[in-house]
Amino acid sequence: MMERVQRVLEYDKMKQQLLSFVASSLGRRKVEALIPSRQIDEVIEWQRETAEAVDVLRLKGAVPLGGITDIGAHVKRAQIGGGLSATELTEIAATLYGGKRTKQFFTNIIADELLSLPLLGAYVEQIVPLTPLEQAIKQCIDDHGYVLDQASGTLRTVRAQIRTFETTIRTKLEQFTRSSRSMLSDALVTIRNDRYVIPVKQEYRSSFGGIVHDQSASGATLFIEPGVIVSLNNQLTEAKSREKREIERILADLSNQVGVEGASLLLNLEMLAQIDFVVAKAQYANAIRAVQPKLNDQGYIHLKQARHPLLSADEVVPIEVAIGNDIRSLVITGPNTGGKTVTLKTIGLLSCMAQSGLHVPAEEETELAVFAHIFADIGDEQSIEQSLSTFSSHMKNIVSILEQVNEQSLVLLDELGAGTDPTEGAALAMAILDHLYGLGALAVATTHYSELKGYAYERTGALNASVEFDVETLRPTYRLLVGVPGRSNAFAISKRLGLNEGIITAAKVEMTREAGQVERMIASLEQRQKEVEQAREEALAVQQDAETLKKQLAREFARFEREKQLRLQEVDKKAAQALTEAKEEAEMIIAELRDLQKQGTAVKDHQLIEARKHLEEAAPKLSQQKPTSKGQMEKMTERAPQPGDEVKVLSLNQNGSIVKKVDDKTFLVQLGMMKMSVATDDMQLLKSSKKETNTASTTSLKRTNMHVSPELDLRGERYEEAMRRVEKYIDDALLAGYSKVSIIHGHGTGALRKGVKKLVAAHPRIKTTRDGGMNEGGLGNTVIEFM
Repeated sequence: MMERVQRVLEYDKMKQQLLSFVASSLGRRKVEALIPSRQIDEVIEWQRETAEAVDVLRLKGAVPLGGITDIGAHVKRAQIGGGLSATELTEIAATLYGGKRTKQFFTNIIADELLSLPLLGAYVEQIVPLTPLEQAIKQCIDDHGYVLDQASGTLRTVRAQIRTFETTIRTKLEQFTRSSRSMLSDALVTIRNDRYVIPVKQEYRSSFGGIVHDQSASGATLFIEPGVIVSLNNQLTEAKSREKREIERILADLSNQVGVEGASLLLNLEMLAQIDFVVAKAQYANAIRAVQPKLNDQGYIHLKQARHPLLSADEVVPIEVAIGNDIRSLVITGPNTGGKTVTLKTIGLLSCMAQSGLHVPAEEETELAVFAHIFADIGDEQSIEQSLSTFSSHMKNIVSILEQVNEQSLVLLDELGAGTDPTEGAALAMAILDHLYGLGALAVATTHYSELKGYAYERTGALNASVEFDVETLRPTYRLLVGVPGRSNAFAISKRLGLNEGIITAAKVEMTREAGQVERMIASLEQRQKEVEQAREEALAVQQDAETLKKQLAREFARFEREKQLRLQEVDKKAAQALTEAKEEAEMIIAELRDLQKQGTAVKDHQLIEARKHLEEAAPKLSQQKPTSKGQMEKMTERAPQPGDEVKVLSLNQNGSIVKKVDDKTFLVQLGMMKMSVATDDMQLLKSSKKETNTASTTSLKRTNMHVSPELDLRGERYEEAMRRVEKYIDDALLAGYSKVSIIHGHGTGALRKGVKKLVAAHPRIKTTRDGGMNEGGLGNTVIEFM
């Protein structure tokens, strides 16, 4: 894009706003070099980068890019063998730390699967931490660029010597200041030419001897290095020279390390520059409330509530424009200062921003085209030096544009044909628009000429628009009315300002009949446009109310669901508690029955087993019960029940079989060992279980046999739990009809084996017990045979 076009569209001013969001000189360099791209694939990728950064800012609020500086020159000098200063090395270490922190920041986001960042992630992945180099620099140099004593053993020793010499010299000189106070101008020790001296009065020069290094401006004071400390000062100077050489060696070594890692450092720098640049674009998008536009390469533009980014948010009036496809020319008319030029600049600048990978200040679903060329002739370009009039200046620019324009061009023309005879200017403007249409370019032009108001009605692919003017307040509203040409407000304005009614009437008579019809037509169009806008605003208000109501209903429904779940959980809890209490009571009864059996009372063992199995299987699962498929069950009302039918008792959630009919609405149902009367409405027929069974006990035997293994493995169990399992297992094995089972308890400490032996020895239904044979686990297995 030509530099002049960037200037008239204020693209450079927009970049100045963008620059305020960069975190380093790296990002600043990227922004300064930014120009719109002509390749739609590249623009789409840039837009996605910005969108990723916007998501990161929305999630995290900021990106840590502090401490990063442009160290490119330092690195390149180190690569060719140059030495770096302590400050330059400190900047390299700080940049390495900043890069490592940035890499960790994005890596955590990606690892936690908070966001998908394919483009930013690719930049981050290329950053090399180089932690050893960073630590080597920080170990030798502090944050202020001072080479630390710990940088080397030699430096530590030399500096210790320097401190010793300085202490000795000061001690001796302070003795001079105390003993010869009257001969000194001031009782202090100072430095001249890197040598320690004392200020001696001129008249006592011969009393001290030594070397004079300086004198005061008046000559009354001489700065003398006494002879007794000349040797010490010489030693101090020599030590400082050794210190300087050691520091130079340390810096040279670090510089060499930087040179070795030069390629990685420069790559890091490029990736950090790109990340800083993309994050700055995202921050700018948030600041101007921008959105990611849709993109096309067909020359179609649809701006929805678009705003010029350089105008204050409190002052800017959003515009809606849709051109392209069949409409290739938009002609905007209206009064001066009404917003025509701002509309042109908004269309041009937002197109440039989109092609630069920037989000645009507009509403969602805004769509922009990627143009190969954007041309603009905006503003008064009159040149005094070249003796060009306003018309000539504009025409010179237009000629240049027409020489380069093609079907992939956007052309913005302000006050087309102005500055010359109105008739000729209007005719020239229409001819230029026709030529641009013939070339396939997308053109937007502003004009004052009334002849162009009917242009869109006579030309295919052209559309009128105007900026609204309020005759009541005599001020423009800055609203763009697409499809309505601007009309003259001269008569209305003159009347509001108090011009004589007779003069206004005479002026109206002078107007041609056709012109009056055009004005009336335009006024009608304006009225219809206002009605449409009002209807649209009302529709939007209704839509917003509907959305609000929908959200409220959703919240209420969610609250209802939560309360329902809480109630169900409460019911489940109470039911489970009641069932537990009933089961505990039943267990106590069974225990009492077993005691009676042991005492000699005749109670059959299989009756005890069947009773406890029934209690366990009868537990209803209220909250987890799933509705039964219609393909598996049917209500009893669908056909007459018959003895032998398999049914489900709904109130108990138990399966059984019909024994006999009691009356028309009641049947006797066998449920395990129990028989009970059940109403027809409380039963469902099990279609999948139509085979007749002899008794409920044989059905129970078959079902239990499917779940009981001929052996029980207790290895690893705690003693109490193991004994409980053995007792239950024996009951299940008896019910399943096994004649022999194995209980595997392992060797261990022998506690489980003893417990099993003791328990089975007291059981009345066990015939014999023995240890397992060689192929049965030996002493780690007890084999039981039932009666």
